[in-house]
This record gives sequence, C-alpha cells and structure tokens, in this order.
Amino acid sequence: MQNTAEDISNAASGHKANLSNPNTSEASKAHSKEVLDSMPDQPHYGAEDQNVSKNPNQVAGGLKAAINNPNNSEEGKAAAQKKLDAM
Repeated sequence: MQNTAEDISNAASGHKANLSNPNTSEASKAHSKEVLDSMPDQPHYGAEDQNVSKNPNQVAGGLKAAINNPNNSEEGKAAAQKKLDAM
C-alpha cells in the first residue's frame, strides 16, 4: 500500500465506516479506533501542501448554480452571491 494522501484518506474512511457499522465486532471497532487515533490530526486528502488552484470559471459556475438552486436556503443563496460578487 502506498502512503499517498489519497491512500491515507481511504484508510481513514474505512476505519470510520467500521466504527459506525453495527455488524462489526467490538474488537474490530477498538482496532479501528486505535488506527484513527494514531493518524495525524490534519486533513488526509486535499491537504494545503498540494497547492492546487481552482479554475475560477468552474467556481463561478458552481456559485451561480447554488444561487439558482430552488433547494438552497435564502441564506445559502446570499452567501453564494456574496462570494460571486467578490470574484
């Protein structure tokens, strides 16, 4: 197994799922808790050191979609509009 950020994130996800699964044993849950506790307290995927910039056109498109989505709250739409105006 590689130790890339994605691999670490996948392992953490599996252990978190194990903790919430009612069909796994207590011993298995204890092991998953130990593994998660030994992991660093930083984001496991998409860490800041990746230095990946977002495409501004895609960001604007996502904000416009949020503004026009009837399932979003007015508060959420206002926040998206504010971010879009700041671009």
